[in-house]
Amino acid sequence: MCRWAAYRGEPLYLEELVSSPAHSLIAQSHCATRATTATNGDGFGIAWYGDHPEPGRYRDILPAWSDCNLKSLARQIRSPLFLAHVRAATGGGTRRDNCHPFVHGRWSFMHNGQIGHFDALRRPMEAMLDDGLYGMRQGTTDSELLFLMALQFGLDHDPLGAIGETIAFVERLAGHLGVDVLVRFTAAFSDGHTLYAVRYASDWRAPTLYAAPMGPSGGYCLVSEPLDDDHNAWVEIPDGTAIIVGENGVDVRLFSPGEPAEPARRQRI
Repeated sequence: MCRWAAYRGEPLYLEELVSSPAHSLIAQSHCATRATTATNGDGFGIAWYGDHPEPGRYRDILPAWSDCNLKSLARQIRSPLFLAHVRAATGGGTRRDNCHPFVHGRWSFMHNGQIGHFDALRRPMEAMLDDGLYGMRQGTTDSELLFLMALQFGLDHDPLGAIGETIAFVERLAGHLGVDVLVRFTAAFSDGHTLYAVRYASDWRAPTLYAAPMGPSGGYCLVSEPLDDDHNAWVEIPDGTAIIVGENGVDVRLFSPGEPAEPARRQRI
């Protein structure tokens, strides 16, 4: 499984998540502690927002620990909202087009998880895309296809609803084709203003997700696993939860595919 980290708040240097912490994302790329695989060496990527509506992005197929440019960029780039990802491939070759985050217009998206029997589902999923979005598909991963389908289902207008409808469609399709329904989905995505995250799995075995305050004033970090050993700082986000990090702080909601995301009465972050 992949590892990722995302931040929204007062501008921070990317190194605060990517390289500086004791258990930074680069450290997780070769020694993850809360994943089924410890090594995430099939590429990496970062997407960050600055003075333009669309995000900047840097991706490569090298392991994050071996790219000499990544630490330098992370030390110099300062952003109020960014996503970073290290990949352990479960499908799709090790190529730049398959590295997260994926971007389209102002949106960025990264994912940790899988779709069961994706080879059987891929063609009818791709058939749901209009010509414009189908032409945007560059890689071969289920993650990129989920992102494009969410755009098809209205990500611009109802982000959580579009993600829910996408997952519900995949689950219905698997049932219709007579294959086991399995979607494991822990993802972060943003339009440059708000940071969203969803943790969900059809078998209640979703990849991990944690949250903690970060930065000088009101910022929050969402990660696959904690960046340090301060256990009191990190809250594990339960399966079946959506997180919205915006100008007014953090909103926690219950998430179920195909249904409106409802406010959650759960532990505060």
